[in-house]
Amino acid sequence: MKILIVKLSAFGDIIHALPALDDLLSRPEVTEVHWLVDARYAFVTEIFPQTVIVHIVAMKGKQPLTSAWQAVRQLKNTGFDAILDLQGLLKSALLARAVGRPVYGIDKEQLREKISAWLAYPVIFHHDEKHVVQQYRRVAMAPFVPHPGQTPASALAYKPPRIDIRQTRISMDINLFSRLELTDKKFVILHTAGGWKTKKFPERSWLTIADDLIASGKMPVFSWGNPDERILAVRLAEQCNGFALPERLNMSALCTLLKGARAVVGADTGMLHLAAALGTPTVTFWGPSASWRSAPFADAETQGDLHWHIESNPACGPCFKRNCDQFICMDAIDPESITRILHEL
Repeated sequence: MKILIVKLSAFGDIIHALPALDDLLSRPEVTEVHWLVDARYAFVTEIFPQTVIVHIVAMKGKQPLTSAWQAVRQLKNTGFDAILDLQGLLKSALLARAVGRPVYGIDKEQLREKISAWLAYPVIFHHDEKHVVQQYRRVAMAPFVPHPGQTPASALAYKPPRIDIRQTRISMDINLFSRLELTDKKFVILHTAGGWKTKKFPERSWLTIADDLIASGKMPVFSWGNPDERILAVRLAEQCNGFALPERLNMSALCTLLKGARAVVGADTGMLHLAAALGTPTVTFWGPSASWRSAPFADAETQGDLHWHIESNPACGPCFKRNCDQFICMDAIDPESITRILHEL
């Protein structure tokens, strides 16, 4: 069987889909797995097993329709036995349906754009399949079960996303730590990016954590994802004698950095989910989004704690809103609750 996964974005969501990808690759009847990704997030696919065939479409480029048509034309000639729309949006459903059928998609109760359900065969989720990892795994199972449109008798287990560097296109950057002058230093990455405005952590809270790290003999390394976040990271590093990444790292360098960190602290972002998939301890804080839906968790094979979640639990949340007039979620997070965890590592 040839399977196409349509998962265009974003960074963290692609990481969440890795267990579903592993499920497909482990099936003996599956001979090829292809993945269609938006050009903005093509860099994430470097962590895929090398057997996965990646296709790129520029949906935010100068000529999105032309790019979409070219991608569809190429994919139609492949002859897929099933297509999995893990995005759940109208644009992803249109692309998937244009390539061929059957198209299996997200449970219509979970869809943000309900109209996309008309273009795919909605897969019904068990009521206990609340985490996106479970939901993606359920859709990936659909081509192999007789009645994917019926409520399952039991929930699929949560399966932590994992990255085996040896199977990917990643080459560990052996000169990274000497180039960044981090050789032999104990460091914790403080990821100041938020993605959504509602996920932004107060600067005073970052400085409290950074000062505590320095006092305990560890280096706070401020990471960032775009030019505005870089400005913030540099400003915070200057105020606490920490270190801000001087450049945007490629995926190989980023994986090398994350593997060398004692821990990574930040909001619900792709960077944190990448760190967790690489086996690095993480401390995440939650307010507008929900840990039960997308946080990294350890499994039964993992000894001890690996991932910690600090919840603000506002009365109005989790709201899953990108913008808010109150911004109370992150202010409610006590930075000392994070420093206490870091002391235990």
